[in-house]
Amino acid sequence: MDGILIVAKAPGPTSHDIVALVRRLAATRRVGHGGTLDPFASGVLPLFLGRATRIAEYHLGDRKAYRATVCFGATSTTDDLEGELTPAPGRTPTREAVEAALPALRGSIVQTPPQFSAIKVAGRRAYALARAGEKPQLSPRQVEIDRLDLVSWNGDDPDRPITELEIECSAGTYIRALARDLGAALGNGAYLGALTRTASGPFRLEDAVPLAQVRNAAAEGPAGLRALLRPIDFGLERFPVVVVPESDVAAIARGQLIRPPGPLPDGEETRYRLTDRGGRLIAVALVQNGRLAPDKVFVDPPDVAARSRLDIAAATAAELDPSTDVDPDPASPDDV
Repeated sequence: MDGILIVAKAPGPTSHDIVALVRRLAATRRVGHGGTLDPFASGVLPLFLGRATRIAEYHLGDRKAYRATVCFGATSTTDDLEGELTPAPGRTPTREAVEAALPALRGSIVQTPPQFSAIKVAGRRAYALARAGEKPQLSPRQVEIDRLDLVSWNGDDPDRPITELEIECSAGTYIRALARDLGAALGNGAYLGALTRTASGPFRLEDAVPLAQVRNAAAEGPAGLRALLRPIDFGLERFPVVVVPESDVAAIARGQLIRPPGPLPDGEETRYRLTDRGGRLIAVALVQNGRLAPDKVFVDPPDVAARSRLDIAAATAAELDPSTDVDPDPASPDDV
């Protein structure tokens, strides 16, 4: 079960809850996610299964896109709707005032993370310190806001207007902090009322599947769930493809360097996707002294594959031999 599952997370469960569920459905412990979403948030949550967990690090710096609901007229202890709200002093802003304040929050800005965040301070999580009544000292960080546009405005309650913003930003940006800082810039207060991640790098909301569909697919068996997976190298088009001869596949599987089969294609990245002639991903490689050095390998060496086939054959023979005491359906370590 190797590949990428793009989940459309609903509000409520944590990102870890989603990972734990997919681990059970896919019967594998090798599942990781591509960027935490707060429980109240929804949207794109890429999951990496099996060998695909090895390429998750290539997506850590992916830029994100969000649709955020910002509520004015109050501040929140967590900078979102889950915290304790306090009415803000000063006049609530108009739509025109909000639009005039947005340019100052675009581009390269310095942002202080929320006190209720997972950042570690002296070995402890900031949210743990905040819950204990302490005020963690969090260092400001530089983030990039590529897009920050007002797309809707609701002024039905003049004391608590609400706006929707579309945001494109660098990894590590706190949208809660952006809402907080927008309210402060207007001399009022604001907090994040709702959040949907519409994109995480190459993974788009329109390509994501809800958990109900994942459950239904898993109920059909491994083939049903496997049909929802994207290839391991989905979204890594920035790594040029190099087709290697079959004679080099075994060497790559053992982590050995090989000579390029020809001139290497140009690309902005220093990594290459090595595939066989059938398009199967063999490895992601770097160039070292004119040779291709495997960085991540996605196939087993021939001797490992041969042992696996022998093990399967031996297990099958044992199941068919009534004189053996082998349990044909032993419990896996995950069942203990």
